[in-house]
Amino acid sequence: MTLSSPLLLVVGLLVTAALARAAIVSARRRTAALAAAGVAVPGGRRAYLGIGLTISGVAVLAIATAGPAAMVPVPRTAGTVILAIDVSNSMGADDVAPTRLAAAQRAARAFVAAQPDSVDIGVVAFERGALTAARPDADHSIALKAIDRLKITGSTSLGTAILASLSAITGKPVAIGRDGTAPDIGYWPSATIVMFSDGQNRGADVEQAGVEQAAAVAQRAGVHIHTVGVGTTAGATVQVDGYHLQTSLEEDTLTLIAQTTGGAYRPASDAARLDGIADTIDLRLTVSDEPLPLAGGLIGLALALLAAGAALTVLRSGRVI
Repeated sequence: MTLSSPLLLVVGLLVTAALARAAIVSARRRTAALAAAGVAVPGGRRAYLGIGLTISGVAVLAIATAGPAAMVPVPRTAGTVILAIDVSNSMGADDVAPTRLAAAQRAARAFVAAQPDSVDIGVVAFERGALTAARPDADHSIALKAIDRLKITGSTSLGTAILASLSAITGKPVAIGRDGTAPDIGYWPSATIVMFSDGQNRGADVEQAGVEQAAAVAQRAGVHIHTVGVGTTAGATVQVDGYHLQTSLEEDTLTLIAQTTGGAYRPASDAARLDGIADTIDLRLTVSDEPLPLAGGLIGLALALLAAGAALTVLRSGRVI
């Protein structure tokens, strides 16, 4: 239990002690006077029950004025969320209207709007490389502005996207060593990455190995990655540098990333399903100790004791004290 004003408690208890001493001295004098007059003391100890209740009420009221509060564990959604959004050329496909990127931006904005202030949100834009468009911040308007600025460019590297997201979470560069050594970035159980992508991962086996290594780093750090597949398996054609390229949703890699890190993969083959993504991604609850004020309950108890003490005293002697 904590107290906001310990000094008031000390003063209140001193006043209570003084009242208790005065009541005891008064009772002894009264008993002695009655005994000297040859009058039996009525009621014994029960005669002073009303005074005892009154003094107890004053003591409880003294505790209440000190502002006591109990620390209780409260579960809440908190932590850090990185929205990793694919901005590669294939995200310009229109198999999800109006384009994959525009639909992903709309879904990301809805996700941000659904989060409480206790969640810090950052944005990473990725293609062949990756850029932290907005560092994690409790001011969600920063993330929304970063989402609005995203533009189509380059090819895709999902492994780079994961490492850049981990860098945004830890606040320091995260990279796989030249010899394939995976870095130890510590443990971040309250951090989550939500990746929007069509799963197109250029570079074949080399890139796939990079994705698996990056996902393993996230898994060891306790960071869940939820992946959202944007596009359709039928696909669409996009024009890149004068060439027409066929692109379609590739779910295998996105599923692998989610399963490796303890997250979930959600396909979103149309705009309607994307708009509902915010309601389907559950962030982990954290438990924090928060103060629960006790003054109100103690004041109620003090008033009850004071009222009971006054009533008993009136019934016994016809006086309040």
